[in-house]
Amino acid sequence: MIYPLKLEAPLKDYLWGGTRLKDEYGKKTSLDKVAESWELSCHKDGQSLIVNGEAAGKTLAAWLAEQGEDVLGTKAAAFPYFPLLIKLIDAKGNLSVQVHPDNEYALRVEGEYGKTEMWYIVDCEPGASLLYGFKHEITQEEFRRRIADNTLLEVCNRVPVHKGDVFFIDAGTLHAIGEGILICEIQQSSNTTYRIYDYGRVGKDGKPRELHVNKALAVTKLAPPVRGTEPLACLDVIPGVSLKLLAQCEYFTAYHGTVATSCKLTAGEESFQSLTVLTGSLKLSAGAHELALAKGETVFLPAGLGDYTLTGQAEFILSKL
Repeated sequence: MIYPLKLEAPLKDYLWGGTRLKDEYGKKTSLDKVAESWELSCHKDGQSLIVNGEAAGKTLAAWLAEQGEDVLGTKAAAFPYFPLLIKLIDAKGNLSVQVHPDNEYALRVEGEYGKTEMWYIVDCEPGASLLYGFKHEITQEEFRRRIADNTLLEVCNRVPVHKGDVFFIDAGTLHAIGEGILICEIQQSSNTTYRIYDYGRVGKDGKPRELHVNKALAVTKLAPPVRGTEPLACLDVIPGVSLKLLAQCEYFTAYHGTVATSCKLTAGEESFQSLTVLTGSLKLSAGAHELALAKGETVFLPAGLGDYTLTGQAEFILSKL
């Protein structure tokens, strides 16, 4: 039987994280800080757990293996792995300056797929900013030199951020989330990151955190970004919900939705869907199944589930292939 699956997220306590995901988004944990909440994940480094219905207690990956490929949808046939990883990220401090490889390099060197991702700015402190590509084109020789002499930030493109901004991070794009930013990230299911600059910080072992300079040199695009920071389109075509198309690429499609009373959506045969509540609360009804969703909770909707209704007042991120 297929039905909406509420998920419990694995949590990560990286040193730059804060407490908002515990204090405001309902993440229950003994960790002092929660940097990332992996809302939808079948990755080996952290897997979502199903908490409702007959599959309660199983990982999402185990349930998918039992059900077969139909619950992923026809578009998933293009991927030899579960394709998405969705996170909430609380950057109390600055993240390292980093880059992710593309599929070809990552498969050859790391044994997993590469990482293209999208950030939706859920909230941010006044004056918050992030790094997104370079101010202008630079040579690989200059890139290497600036890493060595700690002047890399002088040529990084720093962008002020606002709630609702969208950043599409193609594989190979230098980037760094800045302090005071809360993000919903939709990405390829990969955990390969090459750290280029880390503000001289040390890890839990008291040693400087590892940098991956040679790998970064091999994959980084040494140019300014080519994409804007606005949603791609407003789609006021479904009664009761205001939808914005945030990103659409070969790996994922993501929307921001706002519902004030109720709306009806459909999980068709093409793709599963993932819905993460950012503000407010919702009741999700699908046939005989009803599910309460609070701020910070995520539900997996199998492909072919059909029509479902959202009732309440909330903002959410809806992701699919």
